[in-house]
Amino acid sequence: MESPFLPYINLISHAVLSLSITFIITTFNIPIILLQGLHTYIHPENVGADPNQSNLRAAIRRPESSQENPEPKRRHRSKDKVEFDESNAQIFRLRLVDAHLRSRLYFSNYQSVFVYSSVALSNLFLRRFLPEEDSGIFSTVPIALVVYVLCKVSVSLVKAAIERSASTKSEKQLSILLGVFGFLFVLLIVFIFAPSVLDFDFSSANGFARTSIAIVAAGLVGSLYVPATRAARSFWLGTDQLQWNLAVISCGTPARMLLYINYLMVVFTSLLWINPVAEILVKKMVSDRELGFGDKEKWVGNVGLVRSDFLKFRTWCLLGSAVLQLLSLRPNLQMYLNEAVLSWYQRLHTSKVPDLDFGRAKIFLHNYYLCLVVLQFFSAPALVLLFLSLSQIQGNLFGGFKSTDNYVHYSSLVKEVALFMAWWVVFIWAVFTSASLALYRYGILLIS
Repeated sequence: MESPFLPYINLISHAVLSLSITFIITTFNIPIILLQGLHTYIHPENVGADPNQSNLRAAIRRPESSQENPEPKRRHRSKDKVEFDESNAQIFRLRLVDAHLRSRLYFSNYQSVFVYSSVALSNLFLRRFLPEEDSGIFSTVPIALVVYVLCKVSVSLVKAAIERSASTKSEKQLSILLGVFGFLFVLLIVFIFAPSVLDFDFSSANGFARTSIAIVAAGLVGSLYVPATRAARSFWLGTDQLQWNLAVISCGTPARMLLYINYLMVVFTSLLWINPVAEILVKKMVSDRELGFGDKEKWVGNVGLVRSDFLKFRTWCLLGSAVLQLLSLRPNLQMYLNEAVLSWYQRLHTSKVPDLDFGRAKIFLHNYYLCLVVLQFFSAPALVLLFLSLSQIQGNLFGGFKSTDNYVHYSSLVKEVALFMAWWVVFIWAVFTSASLALYRYGILLIS
């Protein structure tokens, strides 16, 4: 006798998995654990007068004398000069704990994006092992969940991008301008460059669908510009390109190697869908026996992977780049916090009587918008994983509906668009970070 719950086995399995993942993440505070132990900094007005701050330790301060009551040296200064009080020229380092993170702006957004992304990816992974027969429309539940999470992550990115004090006015204006250029560039891709220059096939898409693709891609450009440039500054500081050798902003060797590998992986992956580059890595249909050491022309274009293996290889590279970005989240965030310390340190040594108001404000803002930056750093690889997982679903995406034959070409188009969006996020991240690093290298941009 057939069980009455058999048609609902997929839905029950996805519901149980979703509740389990949500319970584990919220109970063990995994989003908080990923950030605990990082150092943030404060620049108080009068630390010595506050007895509650006795457990704080100065990260940078003036050297103290070995004598208990040193006699101050007399300095002959003119009356019109203002003497700088060095006792307040110090900042204090704090370890991030649960209470600190929960009090930051955008913490709830970061936590919800983390939970929803984990649930959606887990459901897509479970879908590969569940039978699709007799599941009906319930087989599309994880797909609908992924689409919802993609919209939620995108909206969170847009909110973070337009936050009033999280970025400068010029950065917001440049984000809009780059979004317009991104829209025009993607229009050229979907109408002209694909599939001749870029290995994407949008032949089944009409004009409205291609324009919609360009609009979504333009939104990603405008939303990811600021976090990509922040990641570039984190890489610049974390790899010590300035060669300052300051212990307070130093990055350990494992974290530094991770930053290098992450950057190289993102750049390499972004090139794999460009046909001239892909042809170098794809092996033509010439057998190895026909190749001789003297046949140089035959060797050209015949060293590399078979076409089917190459398609799998670049998909794994997309996955690897997203995973490396997630692993680099902690070093990038620590360097973002250290950037404010560097700004304060620079102004401390620019003159004999430095104005530390700008440095104090920057330390406060970097501390205040900590979770907003975490959200931006986390959303980019989360988008790549979600789009990539959607593109790799086997079979018809709309198999649960009646008259599925009418939706076969729509299913192939959705998968192609999802793969394009996953590559597009990696591509614009590589372009923005590489351009920023080049401007830093030539001294056109400075970290201040």
